[in-house]
Amino acid sequence: MVKKGTSYRCGECGYEAAKWVGRCPECQAWGTIEERGDARPAIARVAAGAPSAPARPIGQVDIEAARARTTGVGELDRVLGGGLVPGAVVLLAGEPGVGKSTLLLEVAYQWARGGSGPALYVTGEESAGQVRLRAERTKNLHERMFLAAESDLSAILGHVDAVKPGVLIVDSVQTMASPQVEGAPGGVTQVRAVTAGLVALAKERGLPVVLVGHVTKDGSVAGPRVLEHLVDVVLHFEGDRHSTLRMVRGVKNRFGPADEIGCFELREDGIAGVPDPSGLFLNRREDAVPGTAVTVTVEGKRPLLCEVQALVSSAGAPQPRRAVSGLDSARVAMILAVLEKRGGIRLGDRDVYSATVGGMKVTEPAVDLAVILALWSSVRDVALSPPLVVVGEVGLAGEIRRVSGAGRRLAEAARLGFTHALVPPDPGKLPDGIRVLEVDSVAAALHAANHA
Repeated sequence: MVKKGTSYRCGECGYEAAKWVGRCPECQAWGTIEERGDARPAIARVAAGAPSAPARPIGQVDIEAARARTTGVGELDRVLGGGLVPGAVVLLAGEPGVGKSTLLLEVAYQWARGGSGPALYVTGEESAGQVRLRAERTKNLHERMFLAAESDLSAILGHVDAVKPGVLIVDSVQTMASPQVEGAPGGVTQVRAVTAGLVALAKERGLPVVLVGHVTKDGSVAGPRVLEHLVDVVLHFEGDRHSTLRMVRGVKNRFGPADEIGCFELREDGIAGVPDPSGLFLNRREDAVPGTAVTVTVEGKRPLLCEVQALVSSAGAPQPRRAVSGLDSARVAMILAVLEKRGGIRLGDRDVYSATVGGMKVTEPAVDLAVILALWSSVRDVALSPPLVVVGEVGLAGEIRRVSGAGRRLAEAARLGFTHALVPPDPGKLPDGIRVLEVDSVAAALHAANHA
């Protein structure tokens, strides 16, 4: 029986329910519904009040105050849509150790150096001395950079009043607490209250605020889902621990495109933007090697060349092994079945290994044809032509389907010196400087690769 006057709230997304359920209807998480106590009272009728400013025609609203200001980090500006907008709140989420603090130290340094006002960096996870050591190692020291080790929201507001910064960086929002709200730092109530307070500060003073957020085991932003709705921009900082490549991916952006990515390289002396990252995913050799194929994938709006490698060998056990790195394992399994059925190549009794170069993760179907040709090249022990690039999606019937942005993909390949391309029929407007051969099936693609 439901207790009278009792409500329940999801600890992940903040969804409220009248009775307890095992699975949240909003975020589909199990075991996150908790008893909240007395239900909210009925909302009283609100009387009309005096507006803070009269409404004006939209054409008379000043837009100069809302112009984005560059952070000094070109790849981050690309994802933000030109820079930080005054009053914007940006949430940067990523796994521990991926380089979030290093990137934001670079942002603070470039901001202070660029003359847009002081930069205030508030850390709740490290001591001020630890941050200073990292800043010295990465050569990100400037007299207009201010550092504070705080975990109290009211103390942060006091620092803002004293420094009057041009940008505020809070690392991280899960370590901050508001004295007006009960609960431990990092809890749903505290995260919501701290974020709401910082958003109000940003809007009131026109101060851009950058928040660092933790992620869950599945890679999503930790904390209540309302956190992502409160902020203006949500960025995911991604990267493999065994690779120096890092990517900032836009998930939500009220001031620009939400599908852009920025590429960075993590070094011993800091982090640096990579404006032309295609070279990181290619292994240029003088002699062609069997089992490799080059394709073009699109991350956001940026075409990137990627090398797909495959190795097919005799099985050393009754159960053949399938190992995949950087590709979708389910997609690769489907491609193996299509190659065996439509291409006439027997793979059921062989070990198959497939991977990408440079730690890049590719999941879009446009790389299917490259995986097909890399597998075929390894089985036949015949290398593909070095200046050949391959783009196309493979269907279960063995057909080659069109992919989006074929012109941009081939233009990027031509810019990097590739002269031949295998593409699906009718790819649209093609760039100059590259010879295109259209193939409509797996059999036709294998025939063309054999005679290329």
